[in-house]
Amino acid sequence: MRMGHGFDVHRFGAEAAGFRLGGVDIAHDRCLAAHSDGDVLLHAVTDALLGACGLGDLGRHFPDDDPRWRDADSAALLASTRRMAGDAGWQPWNVDATVVAQVPRLAPYVDAMREATAEAVGLPAGAVNIKATTSERLGFTGRGEGIAAMAVVLLGPAPGQD
Repeated sequence: MRMGHGFDVHRFGAEAAGFRLGGVDIAHDRCLAAHSDGDVLLHAVTDALLGACGLGDLGRHFPDDDPRWRDADSAALLASTRRMAGDAGWQPWNVDATVVAQVPRLAPYVDAMREATAEAVGLPAGAVNIKATTSERLGFTGRGEGIAAMAVVLLGPAPGQD
């Protein structure tokens, strides 16, 4: 078995109708500034999966200076990374992730984020846990300047592997 940890952060950018988080559209008055769709939760899960496989990090595979990844769907990047893990002989067993945001309130979206994340990583929803918390008004997340996410992924051998 292997474990990987991922972390991502994006600041809030321009006025907008919202942003994507965990593969779900979140209503908010600003977007997340990013080269891709800015989905910090799926970026953290992707980084954790890559780390557990020993395959580097998100920037190595999907660099933000490559125009191919401009406005990329992070769920598709995660699904692609899941295939890389399989090619390396690993499959995800579970995901545990935490999103840190003072605004907007994320509790109404957690179940949908869990379902969408599970689908992208190829797991049943029961093997994925998503938590949302604040930083008690401390730091950049507490001031409402952006969102951070952390994830841990546990991998086991893919079928047919030792």
